[in-house]
Amino acid sequence: MVNRAVLAHRLFTGISRRHLACLVEELAVPWQAGVEGRRHAARGGVRKRAEGAGARHQLVFVDRLDATEIQVRRPPASRGGRRVFVSGKKKQNTMKATVIADWRGRTLWTDALRPGRMHDAAAVRNEGIAACFQHFPDVEVLLDDGYLGLRRDHPGQAITPPRKPRPGAPSERTEQWERDRHGHSSDRITVEHALADHKRWKQLTRFTHRRDRLPNTYRAIAGLVSDRTTQA
Repeated sequence: MVNRAVLAHRLFTGISRRHLACLVEELAVPWQAGVEGRRHAARGGVRKRAEGAGARHQLVFVDRLDATEIQVRRPPASRGGRRVFVSGKKKQNTMKATVIADWRGRTLWTDALRPGRMHDAAAVRNEGIAACFQHFPDVEVLLDDGYLGLRRDHPGQAITPPRKPRPGAPSERTEQWERDRHGHSSDRITVEHALADHKRWKQLTRFTHRRDRLPNTYRAIAGLVSDRTTQA
């Protein structure tokens, strides 16, 4: 379920897809040989079933994306652009980080630290994440209500909670909406767990250093958290 399709984009790897393909081709043969050797040792002999036999499962990549705000120092009074850091939600000076997690709550990617006044969907578009939907049509991302614009632009890929029925709707439809919304929240809760793991670090509860140091600090902490959850 870990999303390899999106992570292969140059936005995440820092190299071209052609260069990445060459690296994969170079490493695939020795890696596959090692895998087959371990399988042969575990089986105690050659395989009894033909390669490729078994059920045909459709592989669908489904990830979770959300944003979190970190309180930062207020810019000096003499400096312009002070209002861009004032969050409309928290009414504080914040910076907003976008995080992608998988179904187990493991952090896959974090970046796109923007001033707190910027909308969640705008941060995703400005970072180029929204453009990845066009390149990887099989990828689905679970989102909250803050990304309704992405759902409109990428239906079937950017999945937000179902819309509430209008007043006077049949009770069966309202009950179905409640079940669907609960199911969506249960599937998306893992990214909230990932954000909670980040916020356990004191540096991210309230960042008191220079704001331009926060992106590197957040990425370092997210990397440590991701490594720990992967090995757990």
